[in-house]
Amino acid sequence: MTFDTSNADADALSSHLLGIAIGAAHDAGAYFAPFAGKISYAEKKGFFDPVTECDKESERRIVERIFREHPDSTVVGEEDGQQGSGAVHWYVDPIDGTNNFVAGIPFFCVSIAAALDDRMLAGVIYNPVTGETFAASTAGATLNGKPMRCTGAATDSGCTLLTEYPRSGRPVIPEELARLGRLLEPFRAVRRMGSTALHLAYVAAGRADATFGMGTNPWDIAAGAFLIQQAGGRFLVPPANELANRRPWLTPDYFGVTPELDLERSILGEVVWRDLFAAWATAPTR
Repeated sequence: MTFDTSNADADALSSHLLGIAIGAAHDAGAYFAPFAGKISYAEKKGFFDPVTECDKESERRIVERIFREHPDSTVVGEEDGQQGSGAVHWYVDPIDGTNNFVAGIPFFCVSIAAALDDRMLAGVIYNPVTGETFAASTAGATLNGKPMRCTGAATDSGCTLLTEYPRSGRPVIPEELARLGRLLEPFRAVRRMGSTALHLAYVAAGRADATFGMGTNPWDIAAGAFLIQQAGGRFLVPPANELANRRPWLTPDYFGVTPELDLERSILGEVVWRDLFAAWATAPTR
């Protein structure tokens, strides 16, 4: 199918790109899901950042389908970097939660997002084990085709927080452990579940109330950020970062929260926004 990106209506283009993303995510998931818990690491980009042959083959299949169905594309993938030079930019994480995947823990997914210039148009997060497809377009957000709304508690005592903090891949410093300890007390639950993309999807679906991350990559968060926004939630990025304000999925540090949560009264506002992310106020544009 040939689709003229330059002359396309935004909603029509969004629907077209979402269809590609869903198809690619389902195909990839059908390929790698049977290997969960049955495959070893092929290599490691770092001790906390493993990769398997399934990651590589899954991305290859996704990229092949994207270029076949929408040639006017640029793909930024976790495994093979940037490919192509088209107008639509895709952000692909072929298996988010690789450690869970290798261990056979059913909390991993495919994450695919598509943007044109400064506007995100499509996002999909697919867990092939549960069969859940979290999807977003300009028309809104859905879970397995049904409308999805981001909603939750207004105070910390009723909230579930999902995070990967302290971030893996480097030694944990005492201040980080102390900060994590301060977050554990006021919330109903704090979980480190091993997939940034699914953390975001769960907030979008109202299963959790807040998530935050540091040092992430666009393929980790692009689809999830769009899901939260289209489901009526808030995806917050550094206010001083001009590029991030236009393209928030390029920001490595972020909040994703329900509309009800009052950050001014939440421990997140004090411990994370004003303390941990204090450098945002003077951060240079990335």
